[in-house]
Amino acid sequence: MTTKEAITLFKYYLQANHKKRTIESYTLLFDRFGAIYAERPLEDISPDEIFHFLESMTQKLSKSTRRLRYAQIKSFYNFIIDRCSLNMRNPCNTSLLSKAFRAPKQLPRKILDRETVEEMIYNAKRQRDRLILELQARCGLRIGELLKIKVSDVSDRTITLREPKSGKETEIAYMPENVSRKLAEYIKEKALQGEDRIFPICYSTARSLVRALGAKLNVHVSPHDLRRYSATYASRNGVPLEVVSKVILRHQDLKTTQVYLGKITDSEAIRWMDILHEK
Repeated sequence: MTTKEAITLFKYYLQANHKKRTIESYTLLFDRFGAIYAERPLEDISPDEIFHFLESMTQKLSKSTRRLRYAQIKSFYNFIIDRCSLNMRNPCNTSLLSKAFRAPKQLPRKILDRETVEEMIYNAKRQRDRLILELQARCGLRIGELLKIKVSDVSDRTITLREPKSGKETEIAYMPENVSRKLAEYIKEKALQGEDRIFPICYSTARSLVRALGAKLNVHVSPHDLRRYSATYASRNGVPLEVVSKVILRHQDLKTTQVYLGKITDSEAIRWMDILHEK
């Protein structure tokens, strides 16, 4: 099988199974890969050649982007080897490539505490801004999802999320009663109708809002920190990991959820042992 044939097959798979943004990311890489190796048999391309290709593509990019490009090439080979039952080893599994493009070490992120989040919400002057913070911190919404919500997406205690990050057509987010009540009052007060966006602001405005509220408390906060807080707060209060993952964060894999949860301190560990065994 030539590399050109393999890339064509892989692109058909991407079109059928992935979102536009993902397809565009792969297309950039494989247009370059195909331009160099199109007529070469796929199994003849050596790990050294792949290494030099990736180096030329990513030498000025961040470690995380370099790792992403390596992972994309690796997934391409895994797909073709599996789909076409090729008798070959994935060249990306060699130590040369796996070490050169290893995942950057994840630095532990500081998880916001409840007092900080509550004070940020209290300090927000506008009802709109308080709702944005509460929908992230209490419901686990991504800021991009939140800013796209229309009035017609809200029904009692649920929000229908259109074109979510997972690639599904829709997902459902759930609200506690006090948040759903405040949201309904806000919609009524602003006389918003069916297809109106509830929060018609851009991402940069929302990010600046969150950062400014955090800065008042001498805390560096991004919108995603509020989503991360919602997961950790739920987990620390005894909500099962499966519920945190599937209901609050809407993750496909529990491993992804575990990355969101903050490190448990010794005092927290002892407190939970006492709760579990009634001291």
